[in-house]
Amino acid sequence: MADRAAVKPLALTMGEPAGIAGEIVIKAWHAPDGRPVPPFALVGDADWLRAEAHRIKSHSHVVEVASMAEASARFHEGVPVLPLRLAVRPSPGTPDGRNAAAVIGAIDKALALARDGEAAGVVTNPIHKATLYAAGFKFAGHTEYLAALCGGASPVMMLVIEGLRVVPVTVHLSLARAAASLSSEAIVHAAETTHRALRSDFAIAAPRLVVAALNPHAGEDGAMGNEEKTIIGPAIDELRRRGIDVKGPLPADTLFHAGARARYDAAICMYHDQALIPLKTLDFAGGVNVTLGLPIVRTSPDHGTAFDIAGQDRADPSSLLAALRLASRMAAARRSGA
Repeated sequence: MADRAAVKPLALTMGEPAGIAGEIVIKAWHAPDGRPVPPFALVGDADWLRAEAHRIKSHSHVVEVASMAEASARFHEGVPVLPLRLAVRPSPGTPDGRNAAAVIGAIDKALALARDGEAAGVVTNPIHKATLYAAGFKFAGHTEYLAALCGGASPVMMLVIEGLRVVPVTVHLSLARAAASLSSEAIVHAAETTHRALRSDFAIAAPRLVVAALNPHAGEDGAMGNEEKTIIGPAIDELRRRGIDVKGPLPADTLFHAGARARYDAAICMYHDQALIPLKTLDFAGGVNVTLGLPIVRTSPDHGTAFDIAGQDRADPSSLLAALRLASRMAAARRSGA
């Protein structure tokens, strides 16, 4: 355990306590796949986590700690928790707005630990946005809130599985709105941010990007749409002027088979499902949401609160494990490149 003690742990947020967060935290600490788990400390309610362990009949210990250094040193004993009390005891599947302040407070504390250099990075468990909105939360989600706390950064979302990284230029918009809001500037921002992150956070010295077309057959020379000529093409030209290795626009239906994936390090996609359908088809349980463009490392499981299975010992910790491991690798890449 000496090696673990020498590594700064990750700060893991509590997330929505009425969902599956507690269950997957406990299961992740056990590393059911047998691979090492980077040390982490949960910012949250220790009594809640003990109750979750009891609910799924786990014999895991919950270790209250006073610092991230203590969390690293005692990680072998059980799940380290930096205490942050909930207002009321959660009922699985039923979020309670009285706990919203603690959910947000856990994000604040985890970010502060990372920014102060006490934590290697932040891993966020899923939140229930509607509950937070009702309690006065003014941000669309984790990403926007963290960006504001980091001084107004303009972050980019990347989804990662083994062998594939995708970045949607437009995210949570209807397909019609996504197409209407697409711009060369947005594509350049997403691609340039991705290029920097691949170098700093993934230790790829010469990143290779591809840009997906919006329309079938990349527009078929204008017969199926002009966005490739008027929006995507000019963005690619600008990226090349900035010295970025980028190809496209390429038809999305030929971009994600095994041979194609071997030829790039990240795919810049035009809308949410264009990016996420291939990724979730290839590995539904193991996806990781990464926020690029922040001064700290931040990852998250690529799933929600799963109220429908909360408290039933049915939650899969694979995505949380992948998020923890990827955050640890990204933090190491930043340290080595500093």
